[in-house]
Amino acid sequence: MPLHREKTSTGLDANVAAALSYLVGFITGVLFLVIEKDNRFVRFHAMQSTVVFLAIVGIDILLQIVPILGALVVVFLVIPASAVLWLVLMYKAYQGEEFSLPIVGPFAAERTS
Repeated sequence: MPLHREKTSTGLDANVAAALSYLVGFITGVLFLVIEKDNRFVRFHAMQSTVVFLAIVGIDILLQIVPILGALVVVFLVIPASAVLWLVLMYKAYQGEEFSLPIVGPFAAERTS
């Protein structure tokens, strides 16, 4: 499994930049998409981060429309699942793995190739 230790245009190792693209959700995803022009590995993770976390925010907003039940689903299901997903994605990126989520992964790969 490659570690992607090559330097990026940010001066960071690629695996570190890829992991950081998940750090603050879609904000750091967009930031690394704008900053990193050359490294496809970092751009893939930045795009996946952007799409995944925008989708989570969208789901959260939609569920908040439903009184009480929506808030309970967000608190007890969406937030814990999002936290686990966030940690897994950061870990996989740091390990140098191009971990591709269903639907989102191919979309991100297509947009960053």
